[in-house]
Amino acid sequence: MGESGDNMFIGQYNHTIDSKGRIIIPSKLRNDLGNNFIITRGLDGCLFIYSSSEWMNIISKYKELPDTKEKRNFMRIFLSLATVCEYDKQGRINIPSPLISYANLKKDCVIVGVYDRLEIWSREDWDIFITNNSSNLSDTLDSLL
Repeated sequence: MGESGDNMFIGQYNHTIDSKGRIIIPSKLRNDLGNNFIITRGLDGCLFIYSSSEWMNIISKYKELPDTKEKRNFMRIFLSLATVCEYDKQGRINIPSPLISYANLKKDCVIVGVYDRLEIWSREDWDIFITNNSSNLSDTLDSLL
């Protein structure tokens, strides 16, 4: 997979972030993500991680949208905290402090595969998300299918 753009990320991985903002990305996910990737502010209080190829797909789609105030504002926010990352020798990434603050990352974190991206959540926020959304899962699935 890697840089091919056809990655499918799935699963949930529990990890910790250290005092220097470093978190280990599991080796299976590292292989699929590639060596260079982008981490940015996500939606719902988490962080998004995209492979380089998927990031370019997203930017291409946004370039095609009409130039509206909403598009400009979204792109300013979405891109202002985007950072190109790579792994250290231990397979860790270093998350910039503004992103750590945004996602409320303390010690315990959850890395979630969500098809075309990874998400990093604080354990507390992930548990709240699951609690608040689990009961709607079957209704949502029914409406999608």
